[in-house]
Amino acid sequence: MKVAVVGAGFSGLGMAVALKNAGHDFTVFEAADDVGGVWHHNTYPGAACDVPSYLYSYSWAQRRDWPHPCSPQQEIHRYLRGIVADHGLAAHLRLNTAVARARWGDGWKLETTDGERLEFDALVLACGQLSRPAFPCLDGEFGGAAFHSAEWDHSVDLRGKRVAVIGTGASAVQFVPRIAEQAASLDVYQRTPAYMMPRRNPVYSGAAMAALRNVGGLQWLRRHGTKAYMELMTLGLLKVAPIAKAIELNSRAFLRYKVRDPELRRKLTPDYRFGCKRILFSSYYYEALQRPNTELVTDSVERLTADGVVAGGRERPADVIIYGTGFRAQDFVAPLELTGADGLDLLQAWAGGAEAHLGITVAGFPNAFLLYGPNTNLGVGSIIVMIEAQVGYVMDALRLAATRGALSVRPEIQQASSAVMQARLRDSVWTACDSWYRDDAGRVVNNWPGFMGEYERLVARVDPAEYEFSAGSALA
Repeated sequence: MKVAVVGAGFSGLGMAVALKNAGHDFTVFEAADDVGGVWHHNTYPGAACDVPSYLYSYSWAQRRDWPHPCSPQQEIHRYLRGIVADHGLAAHLRLNTAVARARWGDGWKLETTDGERLEFDALVLACGQLSRPAFPCLDGEFGGAAFHSAEWDHSVDLRGKRVAVIGTGASAVQFVPRIAEQAASLDVYQRTPAYMMPRRNPVYSGAAMAALRNVGGLQWLRRHGTKAYMELMTLGLLKVAPIAKAIELNSRAFLRYKVRDPELRRKLTPDYRFGCKRILFSSYYYEALQRPNTELVTDSVERLTADGVVAGGRERPADVIIYGTGFRAQDFVAPLELTGADGLDLLQAWAGGAEAHLGITVAGFPNAFLLYGPNTNLGVGSIIVMIEAQVGYVMDALRLAATRGALSVRPEIQQASSAVMQARLRDSVWTACDSWYRDDAGRVVNNWPGFMGEYERLVARVDPAEYEFSAGSALA
């Protein structure tokens, strides 16, 4: 089959390797000038993964020589470039090529932003959930340099500057300690404190590296042991409250140990249920906030001025503003315009909230598949595990489509699937507060309500009874 893959991050490259191994004709479209997705774009100081690399990597492309447990951005980017080289994917890549729209009509007809038109039998959307930066809506105009952490401006020298950081999410806790060492002053604007867990992330010793190279089964043990530990944490978040409470107490003890000033500690203490928002990891963030040149500001940001930021009625001067305000995580395929059968627009289909059967297929969109789609994110775990499972499901679907015609999930199956999903999520930890996991109506549209292993079993094969088949495709 002729398959178009949109996106060349972990999802897109994993899909590409599977397609190549199966002998399909495929093209991977990537708007950026290199592969890697978030690991290409996020080059801010201190950028690294929270999940150990021996689990945050493909099961079929394991490395024993990761220098740290949780690898920095450069190392993960190098790993993905290595996947391209090792599997001969370069000839299938279209870098600097953004897909503007795709329409179903006897196959998928794609149009790039340059106006090029192409046709494919199947479409795989590997756009990711954390690829489009989100900015706060603030009045006023700032006169200095300003940029988002995912679009770091390395031409801006922060040494001796007055820096304002707006947002204290997973990226900010990594770059704040780095820039606090350079800036003359640093104001960190926090809306909501987060639960923090320690993570020092040292370089592996020579003895540890030698053991990983030479001791049979050690790599398997640490990968699957970490996965089991994360499944245990998920059990605590979703089913066994004492487990979650024990981890929460550990987080609070870490805060108390690191922050001795009671007023600062009060500002950094969450008042919501543990796990409701993303759990953060750093052994250096609390220390950075206690430097003499750093101040944590918890007053709401009201507006910008030419010279700084106004919060709590007070203007604080700044030379540079850095936004650590996360991503538009619910724009799963935006800005791509997707039109399915009978002119059905995806945004119209998702008017009541994004949903997909098993996070992969949407009724009315034949031979179209989402990777890392709605309700496949994890509160705890490795998204690579989920992606690999989804890739296997898509490959099974393509085998069916090649013999039975274009397939589209039955509307009643998707509705039932979504109903079960939301019923499981309704009383979950993620409904206990507001977060990027939920849409404006309060539905949890990003997270999976169970375990990684459960999801792997559910998508192990395609059930043909859940799909409609038609001859309307461009199959050879």
